[in-house]
Amino acid sequence: MDRLLFGDNQFFGINHMSEEKARAQAMKFQDLSEIIAVLDAAYDEGIRTFMCTTHDRVALVCDHVRANPSRYEGFKFYPCMPYAHKYANAVTDYGMMGAVGHFMPDEGLLKTAIKGGMSLARKDIEGLATILIDMEMKMFRGLETPVIFLQNVVVDLLLGMGMKDSFRIFHDYVREKYDAEPGFITMNLPMLLDTLDEVGIQNPIVCANINK
Repeated sequence: MDRLLFGDNQFFGINHMSEEKARAQAMKFQDLSEIIAVLDAAYDEGIRTFMCTTHDRVALVCDHVRANPSRYEGFKFYPCMPYAHKYANAVTDYGMMGAVGHFMPDEGLLKTAIKGGMSLARKDIEGLATILIDMEMKMFRGLETPVIFLQNVVVDLLLGMGMKDSFRIFHDYVREKYDAEPGFITMNLPMLLDTLDEVGIQNPIVCANINK
């Protein structure tokens, strides 16, 4: 991995230090050309890796990079999926268990498992997970994606629910289908590392917060 990565929070009005700056950035970067200008400046300074969510506007960035291969030689994407904020909003509205049910088919095995125990869940989780990964990765077709991250909203939800096998499913599918290293974003690093070790994932790539 590169020692310096470029993120996308500023492009979508996310600033954990200043709401005023977040609003200003959200307005500014509604224009795709403003996003491209910043990425170009970063590229020209030697930054070659863009760690990004699967926001709709990132798909437009992908289109631009694909259309200009000589300009972006060696440029890599580190997708972070799924796009966290719609799921975060659902957790706020419905609670963690309600949010999971909200996004699942009404009669799916997962909803049954939530009510009656986790033993039935694995097969349904595997099918849904692989479909979701493929949907999220579609925008990156033909581009370099050497690391693919699972967002902390999902990682920490799965940790809380004790659905440990889900991490192995993500890990194996990302490696087999996309020839990429799986990454995991979390706000509970000790629990994640213990869980990954338990399911046989060695030397994982993780992204975690450090308190200021």
